Amino acid sequence: MTDFLGWQLPWGAVAAIAGLIAGTVLGLAARLGDFCTLGALESALYGGDQRRLRLWGIVLAVAILATQAGAAAGWIDLGETYYHKVGWMPLASILGGLTFGYGMALAGNCGFGALVRLGSGDLRAMVIVIILAISGFAALSGPLAPIRHALFPQIDSDNPQSFAALFQRLDIPFSPFVALVVVGLLVWALSCPTLRASRRSLLWGVAAGLAVAFSFAATSWVARESLGAVPVEGPSFVAAVGRALLWLMTASGGGLGYTVGTVFGITLGSFAGSMWRGLFRWEACEDPRELGRQIGGAALMGIGGVVAMGCSIGQGVSAVAALAWSGPVTLAAIVVGASFGLRQLIESFQPE
Repeated sequence: MTDFLGWQLPWGAVAAIAGLIAGTVLGLAARLGDFCTLGALESALYGGDQRRLRLWGIVLAVAILATQAGAAAGWIDLGETYYHKVGWMPLASILGGLTFGYGMALAGNCGFGALVRLGSGDLRAMVIVIILAISGFAALSGPLAPIRHALFPQIDSDNPQSFAALFQRLDIPFSPFVALVVVGLLVWALSCPTLRASRRSLLWGVAAGLAVAFSFAATSWVARESLGAVPVEGPSFVAAVGRALLWLMTASGGGLGYTVGTVFGITLGSFAGSMWRGLFRWEACEDPRELGRQIGGAALMGIGGVVAMGCSIGQGVSAVAALAWSGPVTLAAIVVGASFGLRQLIESFQPE
């Protein structure tokens, strides 16, 4: 328990407040800045517009710079994140990422995107969220867990699984590498004229990147003050969705924590952003085949996300910001899986 603004709150609740803040910013970034994983790929591959894809360069550059600066200042303890603590299995990142990406294409959204659409009134997204939560927990600690653990054991490592640790072992300065990555991402992003012209997207891209670094800093502080009772975490939306649903139903299921706060924050931010832009409207699925495809995609996302230890946001943004080895590999696998799934869907709708 701690005194938080005059209230006696458990540490998990304090972490949940941090998650709520970060999640709300990310939800607003999605609705007001068009920050989206699958939507960015669709626009770039089939819409001839790379603005949303290049926005990822802004988000990642800001997230990396702020997170690594926070770590250098001692505000963020990246060594306590599971991205650094758990021994990296490249095969798990590749197969899990491919499965997640393909499921994301079938479902029409990742976990983050589904929560955003749910906050905008899309009831189809509620089905995706529920199936994602169930399948994720089935692979994490349910009947599929023994198989997943036998094939892809997630075991703590004595050596941090990160580029920083690698550079330290090789006695190579790490700061120039960080600067090179950040500058490269910014150049790639800002070379897109339509993105440069969209101040709204740029602003919310910066906000989304800062929300990730804030998450690491806030949970690092809570972890230190609570003597390790709360883990150091960044945004991720596979197991987090399951924990949020369990807490909502039982007020337990692992208890209130950062991940629960982010799930509700995403929905809240999306709702506020949708109302601001006049985009909120109730929607439901009219085609049973579409609903079946989305359910199958959500199930694949849950399983793939647990195998890869994160989703398009968890590995694609949080792990990349932490400069963990798993981040870029998993993100690349997700992009490949999603691109294949999108192509398959588009070809199935082509007239013969």
